[in-house]
Amino acid sequence: MKRYAFSMIELIFVIVVMGIIGKFGVEFLAQSYKTFIFSSINNRLQADSGFAVEFIASRLQYRIKDSVIAKVAINSLVTTANAVVPINQADQAIADYKVIEWIATDVEGFKGLSDDGIPNLPDWSGIIDLYNPASNTTTLISPNTDTGDLNILIDALSYEDSSIADAAIYSIGSNSDVMTSFGWSGALTQSGIMHPITNSVTGNVNEFQSSNPATFAGSDISEYYKLSWTANAIAYVDNGTGKSGTLTFYWDYQPWNGDKITDSTTKSAIIMENVSTFQFKAIGSIMKIQVCTKSTVVEEYSLCKEKTIL
Repeated sequence: MKRYAFSMIELIFVIVVMGIIGKFGVEFLAQSYKTFIFSSINNRLQADSGFAVEFIASRLQYRIKDSVIAKVAINSLVTTANAVVPINQADQAIADYKVIEWIATDVEGFKGLSDDGIPNLPDWSGIIDLYNPASNTTTLISPNTDTGDLNILIDALSYEDSSIADAAIYSIGSNSDVMTSFGWSGALTQSGIMHPITNSVTGNVNEFQSSNPATFAGSDISEYYKLSWTANAIAYVDNGTGKSGTLTFYWDYQPWNGDKITDSTTKSAIIMENVSTFQFKAIGSIMKIQVCTKSTVVEEYSLCKEKTIL
């Protein structure tokens, strides 16, 4: 006699086997999916935190090292005790400083990058000829400097909002007080070490003229200088939850002229959102920064990147 169907025992055996396969198969698929999600989140957080750290480090690399300050918030006032301090005094164990602010060297002009991106001769040489007869209380001669090209470059980098008349030169080697020498406490006169300038009124491209009503007389002028047309700042602002916030970059403002980070004309751009931690510290002239980005998918999962800047 021929059999055309399964026996009861065979059916039960098949059902049991399929149940076992189904149980472990679903768990395997669920684990594979979970692993994929965590891998994707980890890769994204790695990229996000890495980008933020590299962006900040690339700007801080060209800071005037004596000028860096820390704030507890972007609207902190210098007159408020412990709200604004030199970076070396920003002890994270004492206060939660969330803003770094510094004077930036015009690296594009010094490297000779023209407004169209084509390499050129440097727009400023970094040297003042103090022995040139034309150097006096209103004029400084800077050999191999081209204030005309520099003016065009600043205009392009600031989206036509700043010019060489907004710039200043910093005398290297001069004694400085962080809080009073760079404009953090208000507009400067020529008696400081940041000297507001403009291009030559006589048309000579290697001349800096004093743009301040006061002259260079009595100023601490050295033979070597760095030129700046803007301050920079990185600010962390909490989103209200106490667990994450936003990192923002600020530029195109001149503290030596009385400008502030909170002015409506100051430009800003968001670097990163969902940032759980932004910390920094300084040891001498060396700085270390840390940025942690937070996942919006997996609760309480974040990843950190650190970088040291000379």
